[in-house]
Amino acid sequence: MDYPRASGVLLHPTSLPSSFGIGDLGEAAYRFVDFLVASDQTYWQVLPLGPTGYGDSPYQCFSSFAGNPLLVSVQALADQGLVDPERLATVPPFSPDAVDFGWVIPWKMRLLRESFERFRTSASQDQQADFQDFCQQQAGWLDDYALFMTLKQTHDGAMWSEWETPLATREPQALASARAEHLEDYQAQQYYQWLFFQQWSKLRLYANQKGIRIIGDVPIFVAYDSADVWASPHFFYLDDMGKPSVVAGVPPDYFSSTGQLWGNPLYRWDAMAASSYAWWVRRVKSSLNLVDLLRIDHFRGFESYWEVPAGEPTAEKGRWVKGPGAGLFLALKQALGRLPLIAEDLGVITPEVEALRDEFGLPGMKVLQFAFSSGPNNPHLPHNHRQNCVVYTGTHDNDTTLGFFSRPEAAKEFAYACQYVSTDGNDIVWDMIRAAWASVAHTAIAPLQDLLGLGSDARFNFPSRPNGNWSWRFRAETLTEYLQNRLAKLTWVYGRSTRQDRP
Repeated sequence: MDYPRASGVLLHPTSLPSSFGIGDLGEAAYRFVDFLVASDQTYWQVLPLGPTGYGDSPYQCFSSFAGNPLLVSVQALADQGLVDPERLATVPPFSPDAVDFGWVIPWKMRLLRESFERFRTSASQDQQADFQDFCQQQAGWLDDYALFMTLKQTHDGAMWSEWETPLATREPQALASARAEHLEDYQAQQYYQWLFFQQWSKLRLYANQKGIRIIGDVPIFVAYDSADVWASPHFFYLDDMGKPSVVAGVPPDYFSSTGQLWGNPLYRWDAMAASSYAWWVRRVKSSLNLVDLLRIDHFRGFESYWEVPAGEPTAEKGRWVKGPGAGLFLALKQALGRLPLIAEDLGVITPEVEALRDEFGLPGMKVLQFAFSSGPNNPHLPHNHRQNCVVYTGTHDNDTTLGFFSRPEAAKEFAYACQYVSTDGNDIVWDMIRAAWASVAHTAIAPLQDLLGLGSDARFNFPSRPNGNWSWRFRAETLTEYLQNRLAKLTWVYGRSTRQDRP
């Protein structure tokens, strides 16, 4: 597909300001869209929007189809009469700078459950009808997800493989009995999803009407402890006990000397091919109902993926195994007609991976933090970019640009970067933003942390660290008029603007 010359900002919604401990889909999200419009941007890029599990990672969700209830704006619910406004008058003293998931999750989920009880007794006929319509339209994934979350709750959060055998193996009578026994909990899970989809759809419509397109994110793999694996175990390599026999990861690389052991179960691609990749088609279609474009995380895994025997302590002992290749993308193209996808082609990239990406015309990724370590032939340097790619100053997995160049071990990279952009380095972050915006790449993206010039304390994720990630938040007052004007001028100078007049 054709991409305009444009730019945007990477920010996950949990990082938005709010008084309720975590960013949400309320007023601050709309004001962020307004900031993007005022700064002449085209894209808002987010991470996966699903309900997060262990470690609070958006790349380890309980479902590939569901939304994260923690993103629901409770203020919006109060405005709709679905939450008692007095309940919001005594909010705990949450930090405005970081999400404390251990504190936020129980507080917010209690409030959402109270909202459900109020909905059951006092919702308008229109609200009830809309809820019922949503449940019917989304039943293909919602029924399994709502029951999965209900059973996790009744089993104190235990993984599905530890439930009673009839429930773990999905015996129909056992599932029907469990649903009937815990009907209110089951309906509450459906209700949380209705709230999320209702609020997200309204926000996306607002963004689209303002000319802002949203880039979403689809992880290649799914979490083992998810409704996806529980509902469709035949699509995954599991042993007789329902546990993964092999798991996903990547070999030692830039991020970790022992590789990254993700632990996700691996797909039985032969089984998926036999169904014409119907599960993947549903997954991508569902995601594109929420966003305008999709970044496909770990694209190289579709050509070959790193298979690690279950039980290994690191990802060092593994092997490359062929993925589905062109077959999957042909099925997606037949179903979608076009492929509004961005290929995350970072890491160990082979000619075969590049050929698969190029066969379907997918833009790849370049990251400026990778550009200054190996001389002028480095493919991440702007003069080596091609038009059909997306250039980032850094991603959610990187340190902030300021933090990256502030490390003593980055002295040589910093010196080369200063030489490359002809600067003394006093404003190295905006020098890198300028280099990205000047690139021939059709799309340039910067994390909000870089626009704000923040250091390592604002880093969003450490790929080799299992806990303590995803918590950074910004304050509303940091989105100044000076910042939006500076970004708008840079966007115009390098031809990424949608306006004809000079800002």
